[in-house]
Amino acid sequence: MANSPQARKRARQNEKRRRHNASFRSMVRTSIKKVRAAVDGKDYEAANAAYQAAVPVIDRMADKGIIHKNKAARHKSRLNAAVKALQ
Repeated sequence: MANSPQARKRARQNEKRRRHNASFRSMVRTSIKKVRAAVDGKDYEAANAAYQAAVPVIDRMADKGIIHKNKAARHKSRLNAAVKALQ
C-alpha cells in the first residue's frame, strides 16, 4: 500500500493509464479479430477492407508503445498473408 502522498498519486496515475492502455489493446485485438472473421468466412472483399482498416490502428498503437513494433509488424504480415491467400 502506498504511504507517501507522491506514492498515492503514482498509484492513481498508474491505474488510470492501465485502464486507458487496456482499451487501446482491446481496440487492436478487435480489429485483428474482424480480419480473421472475414478470412474465415472466405470473403476476400470484406477481409481486405477489414485489413485496410486494421493496419492504421495497429501502427498507431505501436507508435504509442501500447504494443511492440515487432509485434505490430508480425500481426500485419500474418493478416496480409491470410488475406492474400483468399485471392
